[in-house]
Amino acid sequence: MREDKQLLVLTHLSQLLDFVTGIGGFIVPLVLWLTKKDDVIGMDAHGKAILNFRISMFIYILICIPLILLLGLGILGLIAIGFFYLIFPIINAIKASNDELPNYPFSIRIIK
Repeated sequence: MREDKQLLVLTHLSQLLDFVTGIGGFIVPLVLWLTKKDDVIGMDAHGKAILNFRISMFIYILICIPLILLLGLGILGLIAIGFFYLIFPIINAIKASNDELPNYPFSIRIIK
């Protein structure tokens, strides 16, 4: 096992690919986690945190869609989720560069 802070930071920041490609922000962290979780110290914890966050946000988006019909509450939820998609990968990339564990609020622990 080796330490690779840059790869951990890149894994968090790769989520921002959603703003460019639409789905790359899920696929790239998934592939990095699956291929490097046994080689890089901390990759398992960081990868699980990222995937739990991404899956949780997808579930919240599915909940927001029907809520759009209810006084537009779903639109507010989608705006909040978009904000989370932008801010939390950056915050956790900084944490990864400082050897801190990631913290993604509102994440459901699906992958343990």
